Amino acid sequence: MASKVPNVMFNDGHTSPIFGLGTWLAEPEEVTQAVEFAIDVGYRHFDCAPVYGNEAEVGKALKAKIKDGTVKREDLFITSKLWNTFHLPCMIESALRTTLNDLGLEYLDLYLVHWPFALKEGGELFPTHPNGTTAYSDVHYLDTWLGMERVQRKGLTRSIGLSNFNKKQTDRILQHCTIKPVTNQIEVQPYLNQKRFIEYLKSKDIVVTAYSPLGSPDRPWAKPEDPKLLEDPRLKVVAEKNNRSPAQVLLRYEVQRGCITIPKSIDPWRIQHNFQIWDFNLDPEDMAAIDSMDCNFRFCPYADAFTHKYHPFVNSEY
Repeated sequence: MASKVPNVMFNDGHTSPIFGLGTWLAEPEEVTQAVEFAIDVGYRHFDCAPVYGNEAEVGKALKAKIKDGTVKREDLFITSKLWNTFHLPCMIESALRTTLNDLGLEYLDLYLVHWPFALKEGGELFPTHPNGTTAYSDVHYLDTWLGMERVQRKGLTRSIGLSNFNKKQTDRILQHCTIKPVTNQIEVQPYLNQKRFIEYLKSKDIVVTAYSPLGSPDRPWAKPEDPKLLEDPRLKVVAEKNNRSPAQVLLRYEVQRGCITIPKSIDPWRIQHNFQIWDFNLDPEDMAAIDSMDCNFRFCPYADAFTHKYHPFVNSEY
């Protein structure tokens, strides 16, 4: 089944499956089984991060499926991310080696800077001041990127990239980098279709990785009044026309736009259901209908850090 998933070519010559499984909000006691099942279904791309608190359990699944002969290491594409409290260049290699140890791997396929802003080093993953506000660090993302280049040169990761960087921040990286980022992992879904930003990144030979393609319905900060993407009647019209579920239409929409797409699930039925998008296409009318849903609504704003000078979503063009 894995052969059904097309590959995307990065600007450094490496390739990535265009579809994968996200592991955010997957509880440690559930994620091992979910990843093992996903590998059996045909997934080969897994999106991880130390801040998700489950990399060791993801690693158990990878080890089990390699040991039983279902896959080899080279069949898999594993992404992880540098968390905000480790942005100091001197901390990056240690952070990456911890991730590799937890995942049971000798190298990553892709390592991303999770956010462009840094948080206070040396303590909690979400450090706060006594008054409860988020504790920041002043490390500049350009310095962090130089550290990312060093771990890539050491062979600890094959490719390096960005996550949640806006256009201005991406521009600055491109102006100063020696190694170009291969991707920018950003929230992409019909309420925030990112059309201009995707076109810009494509013009710079940077692939877009779309997270929250289903609208992150299980996000902890969801408010009752927030829109529910999967229940949007406009989406249901397209789904009924194609005899597919709203989720399958959303995932097919992103894949057809050329975005690497990483829906998260721990439910075996949904993991398999989400993977069944390779035998249909959305026609131009369908794509236009979904495009028209854009209303600049972001499901994952990281509001606790809005006052950080490098927050990507405050006063940004896109």
